[in-house]
Amino acid sequence: MHVRRNPGWQRVAVALATVAWGGNQFTPLLVMYRQHSGFSSQAVTVLLAAYVIGIIPALLLGGPLSDRHGRRPLMYPAVPITALASLLLALGADSEPVLFVGRMLSGVALGLGMAVGTSWLKELRPGSGASLASTALTAGFAIGAGAAAALAQFAPWPTGLAYLVHILLAVAAMFLLIGTPETRISRPGQAPSRPLLADLVVPKARERRFLLVLLPMAPWIFGFAGSAYAILPNLLVGWSKGLATGLSGLHCLIALGCGIAVQPLGRRLTSYGAPTAIGAGLGTGVVGLLIGGFAIAGQIPAAFLVAAAVLGCGYGLLMVAGLAEVQRLAGPDDLAGLTAVFYSLSYLGFFVPAVLAGLSRELGYPLMFAGGAVLGLVALGTVLAGGRSTRPEIVVAASRELAADGAD
Repeated sequence: MHVRRNPGWQRVAVALATVAWGGNQFTPLLVMYRQHSGFSSQAVTVLLAAYVIGIIPALLLGGPLSDRHGRRPLMYPAVPITALASLLLALGADSEPVLFVGRMLSGVALGLGMAVGTSWLKELRPGSGASLASTALTAGFAIGAGAAAALAQFAPWPTGLAYLVHILLAVAAMFLLIGTPETRISRPGQAPSRPLLADLVVPKARERRFLLVLLPMAPWIFGFAGSAYAILPNLLVGWSKGLATGLSGLHCLIALGCGIAVQPLGRRLTSYGAPTAIGAGLGTGVVGLLIGGFAIAGQIPAAFLVAAAVLGCGYGLLMVAGLAEVQRLAGPDDLAGLTAVFYSLSYLGFFVPAVLAGLSRELGYPLMFAGGAVLGLVALGTVLAGGRSTRPEIVVAASRELAADGAD
C-alpha cells in the first residue's frame, strides 16, 4: 500500500539524517585521532572504512527483510544502534578495537537506514522519494561532520562531546519515529510465499542495465566523497597551524554542501536518461580528481578547497542519478533489496582512502589522483556505451518523475 503525501515522511527523513550524522561524524576527526591518540595515517583510514563492514551486511539483509516484513521493524532499531555506536566512540578514544566496534555499529545503523529508510521515503512520498532520501543523507553527512569538527576543535572534551550531542539527537529521533505509518502491509495471517534466502537474491541486480549503467558508477559515489574529505585534509596538516580538525570539517562541509546544492540539477539531468545524468557526475568527479592532484603537487591550500567542492558535486550528481535509476528499475517487492545492492556497491568507494594511504609511499598522491581520473574516464565510457540500450519508456518515466518532483 502506498500512502501519498503522508506527513510521516518527515519523521523518516529526520531518522535517516540522524544515522547519516552518526556515520560521518568520525570523518573530520581523523586528524585529531592522529594527534591525540598517536594513530598512524593508515590506522585512521582503516577505522574510517571499518563501518563499511557493518554497512554492507545491514544493507543486504535489511533491504530484503523490510520488503518482506515491513519498513518499521527494520528502521526502528537503526536509531538506538547509532546512539550505542556514538557511546563506544566517545569512551574509546585511545583504543583502536573499541573505535573499530563503534564504527562497525555506525555502519549497521547507516546500512539499515539507507536501505529501509530510502525505500520508506519513496513509498511515503511518491515522486520525490529519491531526492528526499539523497538530501536527508547528504545533509546528515554534512551537518554531522561540521558539528563534530567544530566541537572537537573549539569545545572541551574534543574526543567525546561531539558524540554526546549525537546521542541526544538520536534519542529525540527515536521518539519522533514512533507512529510513522507502515507502507508494506500484508494481509492478516498472510505468510511469506517463498523462503527467506530467496528474498536475499535480487534478480534485478543481474539485469544488463544494472550491470552496465549502475555497477560501473556506484563505487565512485563515495570514492569521490572520500577523496574530498578523508584524503585532502590529511595532506594539509602541516599548513593548518593548529586548526587541522576544523580544516578537515571545512572540507566535509564544502564537499557535502556542494553535493546537496547540485542535486536539483541532477534531478533535471535524469529527464535525459540515466547515462546522461551519471555521465555528468563521473565527468565532474574526474575534473575534481585532476584539480586535487594539482593541489597536492603544488601544495596550494585554496586549490584543495576547490577540489573538494568539485568532487562533492560529482558525488551529489551520482547519488541522485543512481537512486532515481534504482527506483525506476525496481518493482514494489524488491525496491529495498535493489537499493541495498546499489548502496553496498557505492560504499566500496570508502576503501579508497585506506588503499591510497597504503600506496602513498610508493606512488605518491598526485600520481594516484591522476590514475583515478583515468579510471573514472573508463567508467564513464562504460556507462555511456551501456546506456545506448536505454528503452524510450525509461526516459519518459524519468520525465514524469521529474514533473512529479517539481509538483511536490
